[in-house]
Amino acid sequence: MKVIDLGHGEPVVIVPGIQGRWEWLRPGIEVLAEHCRVITFSLGDEPTADYDSASAGFDRYVDQIAGALDSAGLQRAAICGVSFGGLIASAFAARYPERVTSLVLASALPPSWKPDRRASFYLRSPRLFAPLFCLSSLRLYREIAAARPGFWNGASAAVSHAANVIAHPFNARRMAGRVLMTSDLEWPDLATVHVPTLVVTGEPSLDRVVPPALTLDYLRLWPHAQHVTLPRTGHLGIITRPREFADIVTSFLDRSAHGAPTRRRVG
Repeated sequence: MKVIDLGHGEPVVIVPGIQGRWEWLRPGIEVLAEHCRVITFSLGDEPTADYDSASAGFDRYVDQIAGALDSAGLQRAAICGVSFGGLIASAFAARYPERVTSLVLASALPPSWKPDRRASFYLRSPRLFAPLFCLSSLRLYREIAAARPGFWNGASAAVSHAANVIAHPFNARRMAGRVLMTSDLEWPDLATVHVPTLVVTGEPSLDRVVPPALTLDYLRLWPHAQHVTLPRTGHLGIITRPREFADIVTSFLDRSAHGAPTRRRVG
């Protein structure tokens, strides 16, 4: 199994989104690694993950976190799930509570999520509609421009993100398969999760992928969770505002480690 292990300090496992590639999150991972020990990987069915597992389907991803911890010589760590990775991180916290010190869910899909009309359209023929999916990603430019004010700043950031995506391409069929995995999934009892939990969302007007209102379902599931809104961004906060994202996460980890109250919601 290929594990990326960067930095020193409080260990944090970053679980990537539905595209499956850890490289897409590189900006936030590298900044966070200035303050923490960051463990990450590509999702287990990505060829670059080099991961063999006895588990199949969604369970493969959940068990992969345990495998990453073992590879890093860690018994426990904070688990951070981004977007689709939030579902994986939540399931891991319920199944392996003894291995989770805290939980961070960034613009995460909740267990109640079902594919909307747009997602269902792409699921009809993922490979055929992949070019259209790429073209539709232009809608994310508004978020990138908000995070980097000024035309040239926004354009430069957009080009940098696009270059990273091109260098580490997604596979439309695997992405569709991950969506379909959630349709008949038997979820563990998430109500048993009592670790310190932070829910991070962007601004509702800027997140064109997972509306923050959906992510906030976690606050109803876990009344002890905190919520922070990362301003001037939407779904891509770990990419578009990596330093601010890292500050939020490291502050939360520090409070959790020192037993600070976790019932206050910040937003």
